[in-house]
Amino acid sequence: MSSQARTELVLQRATFNTLIRPYLVIQVGFILAITVVGLPLAVLWFCGIGQWWARHYYDKLECELSNRTLRFRKGILFQVEKTIPLENIQDVTFIEGPILRQFQLTLLKFETAGQSQHAGNQMQLVGIVEAHDFRARILAARDGLRHGQPAAAANATDQQQAQLVLLTRIAERLDDISLLLKSTAQGQTASKPADENAPSPALPMTKP
Repeated sequence: MSSQARTELVLQRATFNTLIRPYLVIQVGFILAITVVGLPLAVLWFCGIGQWWARHYYDKLECELSNRTLRFRKGILFQVEKTIPLENIQDVTFIEGPILRQFQLTLLKFETAGQSQHAGNQMQLVGIVEAHDFRARILAARDGLRHGQPAAAANATDQQQAQLVLLTRIAERLDDISLLLKSTAQGQTASKPADENAPSPALPMTKP
């Protein structure tokens, strides 16, 4: 096992919106319906084949971000599986058209240096839940790797700083409690001699 494989750490696994399934059924069915040759296939598509295909397509979707790479897989008959080194990612384009908005979906397109148009069509995913946050994490991990500080190390540093702040606050509260206990004990000690030196109450005089 190489040193790179040993140090690779999964940062996030993407989850996908279930509305991908009806969106794909309508999208592919519309493409078939606008052609004379595909019109009979569109009827079969909407009668059940499309639902079956969309369900299996959704089940096979995967996308995983590590501190060094972005890996995703999609497709049924023709599967596309890509592992993109983070330093090769130039940008992650966020696309949200009117049809996608109707299904509450977004499309992320991963742009790398020197990619062809065909490769660009393959390097895109639709339906990632919280796509804005996932895009931000990809770019943050890429920038951290380029500057020599992987995202996992940066997250660990932030956690250590938060723990240090918490421990400092606990120590301060313990010091306050210790001072309060000392002052209370000193006050009790100082009050005891005063009580002992106080004159005893005079006894009432009785007549013979």
